[in-house]
Amino acid sequence: MCGIVAAAATDNVVPVLIEGLKKLEYRGYDSAGLAVLGEKGLERRRALGRVAELCARSGGLSARTGIAHTRWATHGAPAEHNAHPHISGGLAVVHNGIIENYEVLKAELQALGYVFTSETDTETIAHLIAHCLETQPDLAEAVRLACRRLKGAYAIAVIAAAEPGRVVLAREGSPLLLGVGERGHYAASDAAALLQVTRQMIYLENGDLADLRPDSLMICRIDGGARVSRPVVVSQLSADAVELGRFRHYMQKEIFEQPEALANTLEMLGGAQSLQPGLFGADAARLLEEVDAVLILACGTSYHAGMVARYWIESLARLPVMVEFASEYRYRESVPNPRQLVLAISQSGETADTLAALRHARELGQPITLAICNVPESAIVRESVLRFITRAGPEIGVASTKAFTTQLAALFLLTLVLAKLRGRLSEADEAGHLQALRHLPLAVQKVLALEPEIAAWARHFANKQHALFLGRGLHYPIALEGALKLKEISYIHAEAYPAGELKHGPLALVDKDMPVIAVAPNDHLLEKLKSNLQEVRARGGELYVFTDQGAPLSAAAADGVHVLALPEHYGLLSPILHVLPLQLLAYHAALIKGTDVDKPRNLAKSVTVE
Repeated sequence: MCGIVAAAATDNVVPVLIEGLKKLEYRGYDSAGLAVLGEKGLERRRALGRVAELCARSGGLSARTGIAHTRWATHGAPAEHNAHPHISGGLAVVHNGIIENYEVLKAELQALGYVFTSETDTETIAHLIAHCLETQPDLAEAVRLACRRLKGAYAIAVIAAAEPGRVVLAREGSPLLLGVGERGHYAASDAAALLQVTRQMIYLENGDLADLRPDSLMICRIDGGARVSRPVVVSQLSADAVELGRFRHYMQKEIFEQPEALANTLEMLGGAQSLQPGLFGADAARLLEEVDAVLILACGTSYHAGMVARYWIESLARLPVMVEFASEYRYRESVPNPRQLVLAISQSGETADTLAALRHARELGQPITLAICNVPESAIVRESVLRFITRAGPEIGVASTKAFTTQLAALFLLTLVLAKLRGRLSEADEAGHLQALRHLPLAVQKVLALEPEIAAWARHFANKQHALFLGRGLHYPIALEGALKLKEISYIHAEAYPAGELKHGPLALVDKDMPVIAVAPNDHLLEKLKSNLQEVRARGGELYVFTDQGAPLSAAAADGVHVLALPEHYGLLSPILHVLPLQLLAYHAALIKGTDVDKPRNLAKSVTVE
């Protein structure tokens, strides 16, 4: 969601800014823009739509200082006049986040004579800094004073015509990092944008202000102005990891990267004969022994991972589990439990709702916190006592795939550790689960080999307006995830229900034009699910059933009933296998419809605003 790139260097930075924005396209956006300080002073280019359009408008620009931005609309519709950067006098600003008190500030600034040309909260920042410059001519100090008046979440970058060769940045809530290069200093929302110039990164903390010049950088605190130092980290991100290679879309690439992503996430198991709590941090054994309940906070796909974990943890570890939408948790009166494990799940680690819910849980007196996340330097990881870093690698497609399955792997490990600490995991069962986890990448590879059959099914969906997904028990959250994937990228309206709820309302929707997708593994609930599927057939519904080899359904294909059997039933880990065909089904349906698979309309990858 929104992306920032900035540079103060000894060479032309326009190609760096453009290329950086291209690497941030996965975050979701509706317009793009840049501002540079060159021989003609401050110049700005903006474009509605893709970065390619901005690139076409930026031909001939050359400068050694600049800022650039991709915008995802919050205040004001997608329109060129709302696109960043915003200008006030001789300065330009780009901004991620939301300024909660912008209306009050805007009224003050209008009373002072400042004219607004957009509906954005960001333009308020530009005019506020310009106003501060009237009494404080140093750009960094003016930005610091302006930030002290801002309420909300922000990452901002500022340049001023009066001070070429300088970029001032500030962070509060939204991600922002610096790049230390041989020929300059840089900044971005994501390390992927800066790999083209450096692997040396500095992650700003909330409340930091940075002053970049080609040959120096300074970091101070917004509150008080005291100088601070932050460590330089060598990014482990590979430039190849964010290239498409032989695939048509990042989503397809990431679906097929899941065997490797799972192998990397589970690499620490190696030849281990037992699980150690230390997988989740140095204090994990002591803290997890104290836990008497689990609270899971997450959004979207991560929420579905949490729902699967609830079944696992309650079944194996016998601990009560609540799964909460992070966006709702802090807005209701909940009953805090200081012995409750607060588990935050996020791919990016910067999801605003999840981060806010985590902080709220701590404020309520629940100090035992654990982050499961794909980004080790992220805010949610830094603010949690315990952590587990999934090793999915960069996930560029908006629709999460490999992040979800690696989250599930991490959650299963957590389940086993909690069960073991409570004496509920025998040595034989532990060995069996470890063996299943080691075999998981190969099992995933076998399921992905079914892509041609799934692609054929997808042709039936291209002309549909609605779809219904069914599952039971562990696989109801997988049905939810399948429905989410289909609606996200194909724009086909899809809903998911526990199959037993079908006759309590959703059955009214079933007819020959409503495809029904069932997740039907060969487990103890299969006979119950078969009865639900008969209810669909009796109403003329078209059934698409994913089951396992050897299940009573595997040979049940008939007119209006399509059955595809996965190579093997995988017990408690079956959800990881059964989500794969649903990912492929959504991908190929979107492919046939011709939608923008990696950047679906109205959505963003990293949701860093509430």
